[in-house]
Amino acid sequence: MIFSADKAFEGAPHILRVLKKHKIKGSFFVTGNTLRAKEFEKTLKQIIKEGHYLGGHSDNHLQYAEWGTRDTLVPADSLIADLRKNQQELNRWGISNEASIYYLPPYEYYNRENVIAMEMAGVEVINYTAGIRTPADYTTPDMKSYMPSQALIDQLYEYEEEKGLNGAIILIHPGTVAERTDKLYLRLDEIITTLKNKGYSFKSF
Repeated sequence: MIFSADKAFEGAPHILRVLKKHKIKGSFFVTGNTLRAKEFEKTLKQIIKEGHYLGGHSDNHLQYAEWGTRDTLVPADSLIADLRKNQQELNRWGISNEASIYYLPPYEYYNRENVIAMEMAGVEVINYTAGIRTPADYTTPDMKSYMPSQALIDQLYEYEEEKGLNGAIILIHPGTVAERTDKLYLRLDEIITTLKNKGYSFKSF
C-alpha cells in the first residue's frame, strides 16, 4: 500500500496510527514541498522512526505529460533537475539515494520519454496497479469524475473478486483539498481489516 503527497498531508497521522495498529509498514512518496513544510516535520520524523519507506514524488509536483495525449510537458533536463532537488530534500532527512531508489512520478502520470529521463537519473519508476480506482480519492463533488469513498472501496473489492490483489499496489492519498470532506484515508482501517480477513498481507518497498 502506497501513499503519495504534495502540499496536502493532513491525513498522514491517522494513516500512521492505522498502520501501527495492524503492524504494517507503508510506503510514502512525497515531494520536496512536503519535505520542506514545517507543519509536516513531526509526521515525517514519525514515518522515518517507525521504519516506513520514504521515497520521492518530484520536488514541485510537476506535470510531466499532457492529460489524454501524454505529450511531453517537461524536457528531460528539467525533469532530472527537479528529481534531483527532491533527492536532496530526502538526503536532508537522512534518506540516501540508494535507500529511496523507488520513485513515484507526480500525478502518477507520465510517458515513455519521461521514464527514460527518470531511469537516467538512477531511479526505478513505480506506480499503482492499473484498474484500481482508489487514487481518485482526490476528486471533489464539483468534478464529473468525482467518486465518493464508498464507490472507491466497492470498486476495489470488485477488482479483488475479479482479478485478485496479489502483488497489487493500492494508492491512497494522505491528504486532499478541503472541498473533499469524504476522506478515503479515514476508511483505511476498514480496508485493511477486510483484505486481511481475505488472507492478504501487506509489504512496503
